[in-house]
Order: sequence, then structure tokens, then C-alpha cells
Amino acid sequence: MANTPPVGVLERCDDALSAPALNRAILIITLLAMAGHFILMFPGVFGLQDIMLDQRTADLPLLVLFVTGGIPILAQLAIKLLRREMGADFLAAIAFVTGVVLTEYLAASLIILMLTGGQVLEGFAMRKASSALNALAKRMPSVAHRKSPDGEISDIAIDEIDIGDLIAVFPHETAPADGIVVDGHGSMDESYLTGEPYVVAKAPGTNVLSGAINGEAVLIIRAEKRARDSRYAQIMDVMAEAEQKRPRIRRLGDQIGAWFAPAALLFAILVGYLSDDSSRFLAVLVVATPCPLLIAIPITVMSAISIAARRGIVIRDPTVLERLPTCQTAIFDKTGTLTYGRPELVEVLAGPSMDGNLVLRLAASLERYSKHPLASAVLNAARDRKLPLDEVNHASEKPGQGLNGQVDGHEVAVTHRNKLMKSDPEIAGLLPDTAAGLECVVLVDGKYGATFRFRDTPRAEGESFVGHLGDIHHFKKVMLLSGDRESEVSYLSELLGISESLASQSPEQKVAIVRAETAKAPTLFMGDGINDAPALAVATVGIAFGKESAVTADAAGAVIPEASLVTVDELLHISMAMRRILLQSVIGGMVLSIVAMGFAAAGYITPVAGALLQEGIDIIAILNALRLAIRHNIDADIVED
Repeated sequence: MANTPPVGVLERCDDALSAPALNRAILIITLLAMAGHFILMFPGVFGLQDIMLDQRTADLPLLVLFVTGGIPILAQLAIKLLRREMGADFLAAIAFVTGVVLTEYLAASLIILMLTGGQVLEGFAMRKASSALNALAKRMPSVAHRKSPDGEISDIAIDEIDIGDLIAVFPHETAPADGIVVDGHGSMDESYLTGEPYVVAKAPGTNVLSGAINGEAVLIIRAEKRARDSRYAQIMDVMAEAEQKRPRIRRLGDQIGAWFAPAALLFAILVGYLSDDSSRFLAVLVVATPCPLLIAIPITVMSAISIAARRGIVIRDPTVLERLPTCQTAIFDKTGTLTYGRPELVEVLAGPSMDGNLVLRLAASLERYSKHPLASAVLNAARDRKLPLDEVNHASEKPGQGLNGQVDGHEVAVTHRNKLMKSDPEIAGLLPDTAAGLECVVLVDGKYGATFRFRDTPRAEGESFVGHLGDIHHFKKVMLLSGDRESEVSYLSELLGISESLASQSPEQKVAIVRAETAKAPTLFMGDGINDAPALAVATVGIAFGKESAVTADAAGAVIPEASLVTVDELLHISMAMRRILLQSVIGGMVLSIVAMGFAAAGYITPVAGALLQEGIDIIAILNALRLAIRHNIDADIVED
């Protein structure tokens, strides 16, 4: 260990030796050397009948190749050996050296062609697999149009956008940052961001995603995030993070090579010894060198990341795609995950001699000045009933005190049952019995006005999604965890067909439950709140729902900003397709290589023919891996109503 170079030195050497430009140069040299070899070997074919050369002269271009191209290739493999990474490339090194020693120069040249060609093909395939992200990057502007308070518009770099800046987005331009429309009516194409092929209407108050393409009208947006923190930057970080994690992903291929390489080498030695034919030893090694084949693994993963990005899914940890098909237990948070997180007013229970519409009108007038989650539900209910809103003289909402104010000459208070029971037991006696769901109590001029009952509506696709997890995605157990009270959780679990639910769970309890379930079988946990972050981190796979919490997103392996269970189902299908194609490429290619090894051992395949055959097998495997990048029919089984 004392003589082993530091890891940082090895990494820098490996980066230099495996640079794309160097690999392309070696590939070009290899093709030129082989072309020169064939011209000198068969001059008559190329109209050079007068030139008579011997074998040694014809081999000169290949010898030049071994110096200029073979040495860098061997240096790359030597660095891997110093890292104690013995994979299928190790066979290539032995086959190359053996070919040179046995003067099988053409076979040795084909091995260099195989290695460099595979690396160049990998670079091309990676660009193809990430085409969606590259296209999005090209569409992003480098400047933004900032509008000053006096109405002047000036161009600034998008990195100079501050929160609160007014930004003008001209027709057909790309939004440079997440924001809210403050002026203008139009539409935007968000298909690259959300995965939905629709143009979304925009008006004052609506959200705008960075990376969305504007339509025909000028829109003025107020920046809610800096460009580096916006949705566009989040999606583009996928590629950077994926690239950083590629060594860990490719280690899966190295693991396959770790047992295959020694076994193939032992088999080749045995064949050479029993047959007393060194060319058979070399032929077996050549067809047992599937190094470009193992490139199919990162290509497939990167293709899956690209497809996920097209559908608005941010893959923070690529290993999520490998683990997701193995999960057997699905655990869900309730609010904002299986429900919309937008409570609706479903019932107004008026008190004695009280008009329900009057109480609702007064409460809605006051709720305009509240930031409570139920305020919008009250306002929407009043709007649906076409109730006019009254003038509010004053309003107050102190923590723990509820909402109070004077509306159209009436003193109105919006509070909750427990507080009312403690402060005025006599009025509390008029309250209806408790029921499933959320509620609030409205007092008008100190008298009991009405009880408002709310329900957080389950997602339209929730029942279909939960119902098919077992049949299609092979989950054996589905659980619902929530901090809400028992009546609401039980109602939702019964509605969606979830057999096991736990209510009133603290973040610490959620973590303990998820950790215990993960010890039994691989788990998928989905949540959207900050309190879900610890559970997301301890699950086998954590999926963060929605875009409101950076803490939750950091704890998850995958993020679905535009919350939809249909998109979750698409992610499940993407991971299944990735696993299936990956296994096809790797196992299928390895089986073909093993069959070819048998024919080589029997003497039916020469070293040169074996190199050409293995090259064909590798290309087939890589092209199969690319199928995931170009296919467009990975769709969810469920349909959002």
C-alpha cells in the first residue's frame, strides 16, 4: 500500500489518458494503420501491382500503432490495476500483449480498435441519451430584460437576477427564472419541464417556470427565485450530478467483469494448455473481451435520466433507478401526496336562527386577509355560491388566537373547537358532533354562527394508482403514514383501498416505521413536507413530491416538482424499462461472448475473426441500450381524471 500512488494522482492520470480527444485520436490512428497494412499487404487490389513488399514491411503501420496507440491503452488499464479494479478490460490487455508476442498483429490491432471504438461510441451514446437536457440548455437565454421602477428595460446577465426583480419575457423567448406574472396575458410552452405537451395560459398571479417558452405576448414576471435556484437550474443539475456519480454506476459493470475476467482467463489458459495451440488461447481471450459491452450500463442509466427529465422528474441519485424495481413496500404521506393538499369546504352547519350563506359571506370577507390553509377553501366556497364579499373595517390574526375582525358592522371570529370549549363551554354545547375531516367554528357578534367542515380532496388518480401497485409494479405492501388525526386518515385509506394506515405520527415515529419496514424489505417512501425529509432519507428509495421544500428534495433520490401520481407511475415504468434493457444488454452480450468462447476453444474462430465477432456483439449491446433513449412510449397505466 505504501507504494500505491495517491488516489488523486491516479484520477488525474486516468482523466488525462481517457480524454475524449485522445481516444478519438487513437481510433483515427488505428483505422489509418490498418488501412496502411491492408494496402501494403494487397497492393494489387489498390492498383499498385508494381510494388512488391514482404510481410514485415506490411506490418510496419501496425507496429507504429502499437507504440502510439497501444501504450496509452495499456497505461489506462495499468491505472485500473493500481486501483485494484480488475474488470473485463484486463482481458483486453492480456489479449493485446499476447497478440503482439505471437505476432498476431492484426488481432492485436483489432483489440485497440475495439477498446477505443467503444469509448468513442460511449461518448456519442451519452450525448444521445442526454439530448433532452442538451436541447433545454441550448434554449436557455444568457441575458434577461429587467424592468426598472420608471419603466425602463435593460439587459442583464441571468446570474444578476435578484428575487423581486421585474423581468420582461418577450414573445418566443425562454423564461430565465421562476416567477409570478404581474402584467400581461398569454401562454407558455412548459412541455420540456412538466412532460405535458400542452400550452399553459398565463395571467397576472400565475406561476412561471424557468425554461418555459413564451407565446405571442409580452409578459412581465416578478422573479421568485434567482436563476441558479430556479426550476431550470434544478433540472440541468441532473446531468452534473449524474456525471459525478458515474464511477459508482459503472462499478456494476466492473463487478460483472470481476468474476468474468478471471474465469475467462482461466478457461483460455486451460484451452491453450490442452490444445497446445497459442492461437486458440488468444482467440478465446479476444472474444471474452466485452469491455464496450459494459459501457451499455451507464448508457442505459443516462438514457433513463433523460426520459425522466422530459417528464419533469429530477433524478438526484441515479441508483434510485436501479433500486426502484426491487422495492416491495410502498409508504405514503397523506397531505399533498395522496391528496391535493388543497382543502375544500364541504359542509356549512349553521347555528340556531343563523343563515348559513350569511355566515359564509362574512367569514369569506374576513378570510381574504388570512394566510391560513383553510382561507382559500372558504373563499372558493363563497365564490361558488356567488356570495358578494363585504367591506372589512379591521382584521387581526394573532398566533393561537384565530382570525378576528369587523365585517359590515358585525364582529366575526373564526376559531377552532378546542379553544371555544375552553373559553365558552355554553356555546360549545351547540356544536355538532365531531366527524372525519377538518373543521373551524365561526362566531358572529359573540354568538355561535356555524361550523365549517373541510376535506382535503384525494387525488383523482389516487385509487387507480394504489390499486395497480401490486399487479403491475409487484409491491407486496402499501402503507399510509400521516400526522393527521385518525378519522381523516382512516377515511382516506378506506377510500383508496390501503389496508394499513397509521395516524398522528410525528417525524420521529415516521422514521422509526420506515426504518423497520426497510429492514424487512426494500421500501419506497413518498412525501412532500419538511417533516418527511428524515423518512425519505432512510427509505430504500425516497421520492419528494412537489417543489415547495428544498430540504425535502435534498433528502430524496428523485423529485417530482409538478405533483402527480401519474408522473410517479411513469417513473416506475422508466425504472422497470431501464432494468429490463440493462439486463438484456449485459446478460445477452455475456451469453453471446461465452458461446463464442466455446467456438474459439474448438478452433473454429481465429483471433482476427474473434475480434471482429466480439466487436459486433458489443455494438449490438450498446445499440440495445440506446433504445431507451429514443423510445417515446413509456406511459403510465393510470390516467388522471
